This record gives sequence, C-alpha cells and structure tokens, in this order.
Amino acid sequence: MAQRGRKPKPTAVKALEGNPGKRSLNTGEPGPERKAPRCPAWLEGEAKKEWKRMAGQMEKLGILTEIDMAAFAGYCQAYARWKEAEEYISEHGATMQAPSGYCQQVPQVSIAQTYLKIMNRFCEQFGLTPSSRSRIVADNGKDRESDTMELLLLKGGGG
Repeated sequence: MAQRGRKPKPTAVKALEGNPGKRSLNTGEPGPERKAPRCPAWLEGEAKKEWKRMAGQMEKLGILTEIDMAAFAGYCQAYARWKEAEEYISEHGATMQAPSGYCQQVPQVSIAQTYLKIMNRFCEQFGLTPSSRSRIVADNGKDRESDTMELLLLKGGGG
C-alpha cells in the first residue's frame, strides 16, 4: 500500500534543520556510522571522479554514511551521464536536420534533462542543493550523542 502525503524526513535531517515542526524526534531510528562508503568499481570513469570530488566533503558534513552507497552511486552515475549528454550538445549542438528536412532536437537534450532531474532528486535527499542546504545546520561531524545537552534538546526536553 502506498504511503499518502509527504515522504518522512530522516531524523538526522530534521535535527540538522533545528526540528522546525517541533514534533518529538524518532530516537529509535538507526544511526549508521558517518563514514563514506568505498567507491564501487562498476561506476563509469566520470562517475568515479564525481564520487572522489564529493564523498569526502559529504562525509565531513555527516550526510554520507556507509549504507548510502547505492543512493550516492546513483547520483554519481546520473551526473556522469548528464555530463556526457551536455558535452555532446556543446560539441554538436542541440538540433539536427532530420532526413525529412525538418530541424529536430538531438536525443541528448532529453537525455540531459532526464539525468538532471534524477541528479536533483538525489541532491535534495543528501542536502546538496542551495534550498535543501539552507534548512540544514551542520554540526561539522560532531557526535551529537556525546553532548548530553544537545541530546536533551533533540528529544524535546529542552523547554
């Protein structure tokens, strides 16, 4: 059965945003170690470059963990395919003349648009867009569990 309404946000994201809804946070939600997963060997070359470019920064912010490998690999692969399509458009143009003589859009335009949408969905999940990032207050990798006052505030006992 499909869930109705908005997708629930992970508790870590709610906490980083300052818990704007002021509802009690899920203290039983799994909390994976804040460690970037190993880059999968099967990623395309350009996707691996993007992985290397972003993984360390995301790990420092505490938004990439061991169990995020598939989602982050999806972002990196979408990035590689988007970049490839954009490079084709830059080199060959966005249109071509069809055999009928009419001007038509090259397939890479819709390919680029599709992968840009996919990338943006992943970026929003990881807090990598300006709007999603504006709602996050980074703790710079600080272990929230070790700060008793912070833990008390996150559980809603702060007032």
